[in-house]
Amino acid sequence: MIFENTGLVGLQSDLLYLDESAEKAGFIRWQWEYYRATYDCKIEDKQNGGEYFLRVNTRAVEGKLEKPDTVLAIEAVYLGKATFPHGLDYESPVPQPVLEIAGKRILELKQLLEA
Repeated sequence: MIFENTGLVGLQSDLLYLDESAEKAGFIRWQWEYYRATYDCKIEDKQNGGEYFLRVNTRAVEGKLEKPDTVLAIEAVYLGKATFPHGLDYESPVPQPVLEIAGKRILELKQLLEA
C-alpha cells in the first residue's frame, strides 16, 4: 500500500537529523547503500497476529550516506505485511488499527522534519 498526500514526499533532511527524527517517531534506518536508505517502523496487528512495516524510502541529493551531512529527500511512503521467511506483501488488505498507527507515525515524522 502506497500512502499518497502524506506531506513527507519531497521533504529533505541531512542524514544525522533524519536518523534522529526517524528514531523518535519509531523508525530505524534499515536498508541502505551509498545513495539511498529506507526507514522502517514495525507495526504489530495484535488482533490477527500479523506484522506490518511502514517504510519511508529516501535518496541522497547531496553527498553519500557515509557522512552525517548528506542531504536525503523522501521519495515514497508505503506499508507492507511481513511474509515468511523475509519479504513484504504490499497488496494484502491492512486492518484499520494498523492504518491508524501508521498514520500517527507518518504525522509524527512529518512534524519532526518540519520543525
